Amino acid sequence: MLRGLYTAASAMISQQRKHDIVTNNIANINTPGFKQGYGINRSFPEMLISRINNGLGEPGAVPVGRLNTGVMAEENIALHTQGDMQETNNPFDFALVSNIQLPGATFDASGKYVDANGQRTIQPQAFFTILNDNGEQRFSLNGKLSVDGTGQLITPDGYRVLGGDGQPILLLDPATQTPVTNFRITKLGQFTNSDGLFLQNANNQPLNLLISRVEDPNQLVREGNGLYRLNAGSEGLARAINPEDQVEVRQGFVERSNVDASQSMVDMMAASRAYEANQKIIQFYDRSMDKAVNDVGRV
Repeated sequence: MLRGLYTAASAMISQQRKHDIVTNNIANINTPGFKQGYGINRSFPEMLISRINNGLGEPGAVPVGRLNTGVMAEENIALHTQGDMQETNNPFDFALVSNIQLPGATFDASGKYVDANGQRTIQPQAFFTILNDNGEQRFSLNGKLSVDGTGQLITPDGYRVLGGDGQPILLLDPATQTPVTNFRITKLGQFTNSDGLFLQNANNQPLNLLISRVEDPNQLVREGNGLYRLNAGSEGLARAINPEDQVEVRQGFVERSNVDASQSMVDMMAASRAYEANQKIIQFYDRSMDKAVNDVGRV
């Protein structure tokens, strides 16, 4: 009897986590570059149920069947598909248009390719490269940037944006040492002035954004504030993009989130109803056990 109680309780926890994922998607529907998440559930190992005695006094267990012991929310996977472009005409807004291809692979709308042998390949994606408060390299798609008082290009949360030399980008006028606001950026992420001349970094090299190509974006872990990091041991999955990677930087645009609002509402209601259904089962068990205890007490 208690086995059913535990199964219903595990289902409630799983649906609660699914509800949390969906509500987080809805809350970030207007966050530039946000990628919607979806929960993956996994069932607990099945149990083989056997009858110890077959009722005829013969020794040995008799198989009855298999019993599922519950479900768990295994992980939250982000759907790394391209969001729509929204024009802002703000020179400090940037969007990445990424369509990285691999030889012999044809990716579907979800960015996945499965070959004839069932081998799955995830489409590589491009990201802005950021330094967090601890000086650690992170990835982001929120291109709503600005310049602080020192001329550093920063994210809305104050994280520094990295250039091609691996150092934070400084947009300073060399003559006046004041932040540069009148600039352009090429499709490859190179900064130029209003005359089309390339801006220089501290090493007198062309100033450009460090756009990172992540081979398997499913290896990325959300950290909040629009930042991602790679799993430990997966650092080799990221490198700077090449011109042939088919990644384009657009100035004056931001990438909208790829959250499907209608589907999110359906998923949220489905999770709520499944939660309530399992809650009713637990209430039934509670009343049954309470009745059994009271009946024993009266005897």
